Amino acid sequence: MATLSRLAPAKVNLFLHVGAVQPNGYHPLSSLVAFADVGDLVTVEPADRLSLTVTGPFAGALDGQGDNLILKALRALAADRGLSDLPLHVTLDKRLPIAAGLGGGSSDAGAALRLADEVLGFGLSEDALEDLSRVVGADGPMCLRARSAWAEGVGEVLVEAPDLPALHAVLYNPGRPSPTGAVYRAYDADPSGDALRPAPPPDWTRDGILAWLGATRNDLERPAVRLEPAIGAALEAMARQPDVRFDRMSGSGATVFGLFDTAGQAASAAANLHSNNGSGWAVATLLGGNTVVS
Repeated sequence: MATLSRLAPAKVNLFLHVGAVQPNGYHPLSSLVAFADVGDLVTVEPADRLSLTVTGPFAGALDGQGDNLILKALRALAADRGLSDLPLHVTLDKRLPIAAGLGGGSSDAGAALRLADEVLGFGLSEDALEDLSRVVGADGPMCLRARSAWAEGVGEVLVEAPDLPALHAVLYNPGRPSPTGAVYRAYDADPSGDALRPAPPPDWTRDGILAWLGATRNDLERPAVRLEPAIGAALEAMARQPDVRFDRMSGSGATVFGLFDTAGQAASAAANLHSNNGSGWAVATLLGGNTVVS
């Protein structure tokens, strides 16, 4: 059995329309998600028993191993295979902020499932892996796929968006967490959005996407900013960057993103944001293009 590594890419909601909470406690939504060429790094190697080591710049923000989504997913894999344990050691190089609206935990779990399946030679189908990924939440399947997609239902109804162009972007987190549950509860106090999916862009070029995004929303942005004013400050800081074409919060925050025409413009903006906020995190990246770096 070999040691294998895989990028668990950051997920970005280019828009996020959210409806009122349903009797089952879930919110209907519509979103266009894209994945970045940055993220956490997951490594899986043979071992005597299942274990996890967390390293990296954001390792300290994780509270122990017991509830980590990687372990939750791999324990589900073991149960599915009729095993009491998996002979694997997982190392998570945690490069993405925690509670950041980037799907980091679900993406980590998806990468770990794929690696475990390959290392152990189970040969599971894509459908089987997606079923297992649901144990981490509604965004499990989309993060397992790690490809641009329309998401509807509660995030589990996926239609690929293969025509999404590569977008030069900056991800900027102000160094404050934005817990998803708290943001949704704040939204429920004033549920002013809806889960309607807009008509697709008439033009799938970068300029066409940018123009189209202006007529969409992130319905969680306003309640998230109410709970954590640092998100509002981050949006303002992104909007001040030279050459930024569009800015918005991703998911339930606290990360915001800006879109640019060139990689150089994005790199310059990331450097500016990092130097002006020592407690924050900023990185230039490429969204979409359905290319994930392994």
